[in-house]
Amino acid sequence: MILPTSNYRVGTVAEGSRGILQGFLEGKVRHRETMMKDPWLPHLAHEAIGLGPSNTRTTIAIYYSVAFLESVQFYSRGIIPPCIQLQMPSLRLFGRYVTVLMHTLWLVETVYNYIADGPSNPQLGITNCFVNLGSDHPSLVEAIGKGQKTKPDHFPKIITCPNEMVALSMADGYARLTSRPQCVIVHVDVGTQGLGAAVHNASCGRAPVLIFAGLSPYTLEGELRGSRTEYIHWIQDVPDQKQIISQYCRYTNEIKRGVNIKQLVGRAYQFAMSPPQGPVYLVGSREAMEEEIEPYPLRVEQWQGMGDVALTEDAVKTVGTALLEAEKPLVITGYSGRNHATVHELVTLANTVKGLKVLDTGGSDMCFPADHPGSLGVRYGVEDSIAAADVILVADCDVPWIPTQCKPKSAARVFHIDADPLKQQMPVFYLPTEGRWKVSTRIAFKQLSTYISSDELLSEKASKFTDRWQDLQNSHAARMETITSSAQPSTDGNYNASYLSAAIRRAVPTDTIFAIEAVTTTALVADQIQPSLPGTWINCGGGGLGWSGGGALGIKLAAGPDRFVCQIVGDGTFLFSVPGSVYWIAQRYNLPVLTIVLNNKGWNAPKRSLMLVHPEGEASKLSNEELNISFAPSPDYAGIAKAAAGGRLWAGRASTVEELGRLLPEAVESVRNGVGAVLDAQMEGTEGKYLADASKTAG
Repeated sequence: MILPTSNYRVGTVAEGSRGILQGFLEGKVRHRETMMKDPWLPHLAHEAIGLGPSNTRTTIAIYYSVAFLESVQFYSRGIIPPCIQLQMPSLRLFGRYVTVLMHTLWLVETVYNYIADGPSNPQLGITNCFVNLGSDHPSLVEAIGKGQKTKPDHFPKIITCPNEMVALSMADGYARLTSRPQCVIVHVDVGTQGLGAAVHNASCGRAPVLIFAGLSPYTLEGELRGSRTEYIHWIQDVPDQKQIISQYCRYTNEIKRGVNIKQLVGRAYQFAMSPPQGPVYLVGSREAMEEEIEPYPLRVEQWQGMGDVALTEDAVKTVGTALLEAEKPLVITGYSGRNHATVHELVTLANTVKGLKVLDTGGSDMCFPADHPGSLGVRYGVEDSIAAADVILVADCDVPWIPTQCKPKSAARVFHIDADPLKQQMPVFYLPTEGRWKVSTRIAFKQLSTYISSDELLSEKASKFTDRWQDLQNSHAARMETITSSAQPSTDGNYNASYLSAAIRRAVPTDTIFAIEAVTTTALVADQIQPSLPGTWINCGGGGLGWSGGGALGIKLAAGPDRFVCQIVGDGTFLFSVPGSVYWIAQRYNLPVLTIVLNNKGWNAPKRSLMLVHPEGEASKLSNEELNISFAPSPDYAGIAKAAAGGRLWAGRASTVEELGRLLPEAVESVRNGVGAVLDAQMEGTEGKYLADASKTAG
């Protein structure tokens, strides 16, 4: 290992007859305790300080990882340089040669351990494999068995997932919180198909994930180790397995030989981590995975994703001047908060251009604090400020407005900065902009703030900006009053989504991370939850319902045992999430999460879509039961979860304000004590009326 400066201690660790040259750092890591006090600071999960022999809590360990390329990189804003070089000697642990899969797993990953009070695991790289194993994985199972036995403390965590969508959703949630890709391993074509809507979500949500699936063996008569040995190997042999999900992936490829295995993984990693980030998919036959190769070195720092890009000077001047001279400037965002430091930069811009409003039309991440006077909250493409604005800056946003419902006035000046401004995965997309730039919004916001602050026009507009700031504060206060007034119980003791969400916000810790999949009630939930800390609101990245079950577990795994995670999910979406797998995994791996089921007794989204197209049609007069979108009689959602957890889960149902006030604190306390909880929140009363005649539909 070659370290770029002399400030780091280097040593060796003997391993086997040949020994493995391995460095170790002795340092200390502390969590930025001031983050809670000043949430506008750029989010720094950890800082490396006090490097020296006395701080023994931090070491460099030998790590096995399916993808090794983010090892030796500490993305703490450059505190530790990311240009460390690894050289891997041949390993003689299991003989002179190792199989390809063993070699893939036996990759040295630099890690440092964290002090117990840190909020999240700062180990970098792929440290978790979410697996659903099958007949294509003998070499992988062998490698895992050997690795776990030989180095149980330094092996990626293998998490068994009975359902593939849950597996990918867990990796998605983990990556969404940490920006660190994890690995999902599934079984040939059928396991790939089992990923289902989770691939759509990871693609639309730009979640970096490495997916690996085996292929049916291509030899029949024992020509190579790994040849066909089972009936199913004929049935699962398909013409081109990659095509099942290729249109959702940033990169797909087949591992045909072991001699360049690390380069293929490296290329996949580069695509996963380069804007626009997303899932990548590798496949390999049993024969290829069983191939014996001589281990070889690879310089890790040469395989990173693309670096961040800034606006050009001309672009900064054009956009900055437009914002400075605007009467009603507006920023529309959707997922800029994925990089937690971007939140701070957008706040700085809003504080510089006083009167600037910020609208979130994606609800994907916490992009702008709800308690800032400029916040307009989450609205899906329809908001009065869009038509009123004279200058609009679209930033990391997929659907800034819906033209059939709302759009900017013709004289408005529109600019677009984005990690993916052309929306390369969308066949039909366009915005009427004066300019569009593929850049890092974090850097762009900072550039714009710096330019505007130095412009002499800023001082000339000081008095006008003061008046606009006061108007902004007044309008925000009025908006908060409206939101508060909407969270009132009904006279009959029932409650709506607004009241429920407000009660949740009061009941959970202030730094709770919310995994949201509330669908038609998302905006109402956001109004009441009012997320204001970076990384505390993560919504499904796409439209594949069922993400939040596994997503919440992945977030919890990344956040650590001391961080409270709350999943808010609709009843229909809860069923999509495969709760039988979700709550078994939660119990097996000790991942307690609070789940709130928004039980409105069916699917509201189809009814809403109907009313937007046929508001006076025949179907508009029918009940939910007659429209076949009702779930009455309601399932026992909490009971389903409790059964999957083997009974080791708090389960409750609240249909009145009184029951909610009594049961919600119990559920929160259960999670605090390490036992997951599911609260079935029956909004607007108890069971809906089921009108169908069972005798006509049975059988």
